[in-house]
Amino acid sequence: MSCDQNKKPILPAKTTSVFERPVTRGVRRDCVECVLGGMEEFPVRMVEGLCLGTSLAISGFFYYIYRKKRKTLDKLNDAPQLTLDGKLADLLNVTPGKCLQYVVIEGAVQPLGEPLRSQFQEGTVGVVQKLMLREHKLVWNSLSRNWTDSERVLHQRVNAVPFSLVGSDQANVRVLCPLEASGLEMEIIHEKFHQATYGFTDIIGQYLSGEKPKGQLETEEILKVGATLTGVGELILDTDRVLKLRPPTDGSEYFLTTADFESLRLEQEGQAVVWQVLASVFALAGSAILFWLGHRYYRSLRVRWDQERLRREFERLGAGGTGEGSTAGDTQEGSGEQATLENACVICLTQPRSCVLLECGHVCCCYSCYQALPQPTCPICRQAIKRVVPLYQA
Repeated sequence: MSCDQNKKPILPAKTTSVFERPVTRGVRRDCVECVLGGMEEFPVRMVEGLCLGTSLAISGFFYYIYRKKRKTLDKLNDAPQLTLDGKLADLLNVTPGKCLQYVVIEGAVQPLGEPLRSQFQEGTVGVVQKLMLREHKLVWNSLSRNWTDSERVLHQRVNAVPFSLVGSDQANVRVLCPLEASGLEMEIIHEKFHQATYGFTDIIGQYLSGEKPKGQLETEEILKVGATLTGVGELILDTDRVLKLRPPTDGSEYFLTTADFESLRLEQEGQAVVWQVLASVFALAGSAILFWLGHRYYRSLRVRWDQERLRREFERLGAGGTGEGSTAGDTQEGSGEQATLENACVICLTQPRSCVLLECGHVCCCYSCYQALPQPTCPICRQAIKRVVPLYQA
């Protein structure tokens, strides 16, 4: 017997597919890892993040203003409306601390000394005077391609003298810090517009600079003596039995207005509703962006789940194919190698073709090469790959 006959046949080395990894984790653990991996790799675009952050920030700011307005409105609803008469001082005298923190009082304006006289209307006197000079001009808007009106305050001066609110029986309340109050709208007694004049060189300069001066508006506002004024604030009784209305020490809003109390309350209620609507709109916009991000994340997670399912299925098929090949006889070795070469992946030329590309239906590559494709297109016909299914060979 020759030496060649005593030699044992050399079997081909067993090759392990890239999919032949021991599967020791359950399906539930794989899904959890897939979810965590998807959360780490889920991209949030800069525009989406910017819109989400802006909408939430604006909604929070508007909600903060709404809460302040709502708190002011609740304080106004709870504030007692007092009659300005001789009994008011006795009421304050028996009150603890001789102070009422937030009350509503109404009376006629009377100066404590010499009143302010109008600079433009003779015979008009008041206790608060505001002089303002505003410049009006046209500015070229390069975005809308037209001229827009612009306004700028050139000069403003506010004068005030001490005054009090007088009620029945000549009872009076001295008003402190009137310029710190909200809602003090005074009567406009003078308004004059001074038209700008310019020559030919000025017109050329205006077109070059993009600004056309229209003129200057001169106004005078005054709170007249004898006007009815509604005050909302903290009422105190001084040591010399003088009633005084001042800004609340607890931070509540201080009001002085020529309108009645009901009009003031309705105005504050309307402002609170406006801020509430704005806060709700931006909150809904933020919620819509969050819903869109969640929906996009769910779709990407579904894709990862499908990929993980295909990977496990191809892994099972690869393990089964290897086991069958290891038990093949010597007589089928040559024909098996030839069939493997004919069925090899057109990309790596080592692994067998194991997936069907749809919708074109080509069977041309293994699953690992399909995952490595830079674009989801078929290597044969360049048609877009919509989905892939494993190839089952009998």
